[in-house]
Amino acid sequence: MRVERIIQASIFDIFAGHEIGRELKAMSRWLDGHPMLVALVADDLRRHGVRETGRRGLPAESALRCGLLKQHRQLSYEELAFHLEDSSSFRAFARLPLSWTPKKSVLHKTISSIRAETWEAINRTVLAARGKAGARQDGAVGQHGHRRPNA
Repeated sequence: MRVERIIQASIFDIFAGHEIGRELKAMSRWLDGHPMLVALVADDLRRHGVRETGRRGLPAESALRCGLLKQHRQLSYEELAFHLEDSSSFRAFARLPLSWTPKKSVLHKTISSIRAETWEAINRTVLAARGKAGARQDGAVGQHGHRRPNA
């Protein structure tokens, strides 16, 4: 049985004060404002033939967040598994159920179940949000370190 979304963040979801921790916290807040992305991933995971019985799978929200971590930090599945076990900021971002650390095989199977079309929709949503955030025309540096072009 797969849970779609963890409704409430754990009190143990603490992000480090380091630049990466602050970045993950900002990304997490942004994702919280876009629950439709979790629904897209949940549809893919259901489509992949996962039965609603047996051991709980990685929640759809965690699958999305782990996939984004892998992509954003350019990690292998083995490296992602390590960081999810080792880093409280990564665990907080991924919204993993308490005391549950997925192995690389689970991460690979789950994240690779997300269709290319879904990743495209996620990327379009991110780019649209960056476009809105970058609408200023003063050439200032945006929240994620990308220089806004002068118009």
